[in-house]
Amino acid sequence: MNDSWFKSTYSGDSPNCAECRMQSDMVALRDTKNREAGHLTFPSSEWLAALAAEK
Repeated sequence: MNDSWFKSTYSGDSPNCAECRMQSDMVALRDTKNREAGHLTFPSSEWLAALAAEK
């Protein structure tokens, strides 16, 4: 998996957001304020479906 974590540009400098990192078939999601707690991993298809549902 890519070691680069990203957060939305809409978050600005706020620490109150989530970060994700992507690979072709998986997406990992973690809390920016609590990175040590680990992350959740989803298949890319589920991640895309969740994003589409939010629109």
